[in-house]
Amino acid sequence: METPVFEEFDPASDCECPGCMQWRRILPRSPAYGNAGRPAACRALVLAAAAGSALGAGHTGPAVAAAHGPLQPGVPARDEPDTPQGARSPLFGPAGKAVAPGDVPQTTDKLPVTTRSEIMNRAGKWISSAVPYSMTAYWRDGYRQDCSGFVSMAWNLGRNEWTGSLDKFGVRISKEELQPGDMLLFHNPQDPQDGSHVVLFGGWTDSSHTYYTAYESTRPHARRKVTPYAYSSHSDRYVPYRYKGLVAGSAGPMPDVSSGAESALFPGTAYFGPGAHNAYVTRLGRMLVERGGARFYTTGPGPRWSDADRRATQAFQRAQGWSGADADGLPGAMTWAYLVGQLGQDIPSAGGRPELSEASDDREEFDSQEVPDYPGRGMFRPGAYNQHVTRLGKQLVRKGFGRYYTSGPGPRWGEADRRNVEAFQRAQGWRGGAADGYPGPETWRRLFS
Repeated sequence: METPVFEEFDPASDCECPGCMQWRRILPRSPAYGNAGRPAACRALVLAAAAGSALGAGHTGPAVAAAHGPLQPGVPARDEPDTPQGARSPLFGPAGKAVAPGDVPQTTDKLPVTTRSEIMNRAGKWISSAVPYSMTAYWRDGYRQDCSGFVSMAWNLGRNEWTGSLDKFGVRISKEELQPGDMLLFHNPQDPQDGSHVVLFGGWTDSSHTYYTAYESTRPHARRKVTPYAYSSHSDRYVPYRYKGLVAGSAGPMPDVSSGAESALFPGTAYFGPGAHNAYVTRLGRMLVERGGARFYTTGPGPRWSDADRRATQAFQRAQGWSGADADGLPGAMTWAYLVGQLGQDIPSAGGRPELSEASDDREEFDSQEVPDYPGRGMFRPGAYNQHVTRLGKQLVRKGFGRYYTSGPGPRWGEADRRNVEAFQRAQGWRGGAADGYPGPETWRRLFS
């Protein structure tokens, strides 16, 4: 399945349920009020009710006037990716023949024991090998190369399960109990094979527990990605489970933090900064070098924290469009997740953007080359007239997405602006509500990066 790269997530934005989105498109809004939030949708419901009454009892109100759906605030409604998976099946060998289960049990009565580190190590091997997604092919370990086969492999089950049976091998837990190696399962009985998905929980990426690293098999290959809890789509329908055969208190072989794709879990801020001397510093430096930070190191990277580590980390953070405390040169959980997951932008070359030293007098000039602050959705609505529209239009032209302008761009929001923004969003691989032609915070960030 092809999962969108990013969801437009703006905690301060208007409600993104289908009703609110549709009414915001057809009702002009004054830019002076910015984001009006849910009252806009409430007014739309009143208007819809009045219109329905005027048309008579035989007419119903518009479908967009339905109650607010369960979508996460700020996540736009959009076409769902297909998530096909195979049915329950035995393990298969390289010749396409079923493998005898041997000593591996086929029931939930007695399961093979395993540890969290073993689960994550098995998942990491598929990701580092970029195992291609397929609902019919089987990897060399005998497991089917789809989402449910991936979890069956990580949990070391004796056969390929599917989303309709995986819950029997786990114990339901709460969000607060989630730890690496647990499962987040979405099984849709109405469309079980094309409308379901399952991922492994890899650890929280922020202290508020709103984002985590998901390990999954999806098109084009197995991967890890940072996603809002519980998932980018159908978030309210994912249920957390813990493997029944998990051995509590058994550490097992821990992954080598100095190299390899298995070092996915953020160790904590205490491992970085002045005076730090450990293998995580070495791993951080090597990941930064892989992302374009080699020029900051004259030796190493090594286990002792240095100013080179700080400067390289800060350059990577700034390459993502972060600033202030989010680009202080000290890695947090999000920085670590971006590096381990190979997400975001690489560090630009020395000639691409100036480096900012602590004593620089050119801070204002440097900041002007950073991603400008997102002004809010209210600046880009029918009838809007402001400098942000002009700035947006000029950047679209620079990026090669100005084909719909016959004049300008100028300060008045028009259909040409919307169509150019839509073209840019579709170029990111987004569809549906994520490519509606109205710039959200992630569209803005990518456009000005």
